[in-house]
Amino acid sequence: MSYPSKYSGSCLFGYMMSKVRARVLPASQRRSLDELTQELILSTGDTTSKRSAFWTMLTLSSIIAAGGVLTDSTATVIGAMIIAPLSTPIMGIALGSVLRRRTGSVTVVLLACLLVIAIGVVMSLVLPSNYDLLSNSQISSRTSPDLMDLIAALATGFAGAIALARRDVAAVLPGVAIAISLVPPLVVVGVCLGQLSGWLALGALALFVSNLFALVFAGMVVFAALGYAAEADKAAGHPAGRASVAMALLFVVVFVPLTANTVATLLLNVWTGRTREAAQQWLADEPGASVTSVDMNSRTMYIQVRNPGELPPVQSLLDRLEGQVPDGIPIVVDASRGRRIDAGEVGG
Repeated sequence: MSYPSKYSGSCLFGYMMSKVRARVLPASQRRSLDELTQELILSTGDTTSKRSAFWTMLTLSSIIAAGGVLTDSTATVIGAMIIAPLSTPIMGIALGSVLRRRTGSVTVVLLACLLVIAIGVVMSLVLPSNYDLLSNSQISSRTSPDLMDLIAALATGFAGAIALARRDVAAVLPGVAIAISLVPPLVVVGVCLGQLSGWLALGALALFVSNLFALVFAGMVVFAALGYAAEADKAAGHPAGRASVAMALLFVVVFVPLTANTVATLLLNVWTGRTREAAQQWLADEPGASVTSVDMNSRTMYIQVRNPGELPPVQSLLDRLEGQVPDGIPIVVDASRGRRIDAGEVGG
């Protein structure tokens, strides 16, 4: 399809956006800017009731989430997700960015994060000091976010923003609350800090931050595309489009570290696969011997083996791993009979 030359690139883009907007959000179902502001900004309308409901439900959802995390109960954690109100001020940040208006949502989100983390720290005190945090699936699944988490969060953010802007699909919001992980990773941050596991806490915090920025980014895109930015710009008397710079920065802030973590995860999978293959070859001549698991933990490669007799010389294993994994990675072989052999370092 061709367009007359009088259409500039910006006009063509505006034409396409209007078509998309008409299909995604029919005018008959579109919430007004005032309605959306009342929904998302806690500092408008009946602020006392809004804040009371927000902090009460956030506290209760945090306690429920902490109980679900500590008992490794998926159902309990899902229940906490449904009632947690944290996505409201986060979407308020997105709307305020589009409107270029200070709404106080950033302060609310920061204080809410501190509250949830504090509850996680307090609840973690019931755990014994030698508790293996990674043995808990609710914790281990939230301490190493990757690019797929960002993609899922972006899709969830778009769904949530559209649902907020339409009057007829508000029923999907509980599903959005379940799909996006906000309060549980903050609880995991608190639990890990309470157990003095700083790196695990940092991983869970990275998951929350990526989800937060994904929600803000998606919300800004949707609210701007649906015309709320144009309304605000027209009322304020300044040109539209400046919010795009902030959206681009948000995307970079989230995309770069998660991409790096995804690449690191892929490399770890390659290295553990090569190590497993080398260990299987190492034990090939030993009757009844097998490799039960190969894991990378704290920059150390752990090889779990089962062997009814004596293990072959470990130096032959290190020779097989030469050039297959980076030099300097410590290799530890654990035998199922309880003996532990520190094999040394590849290239060392």
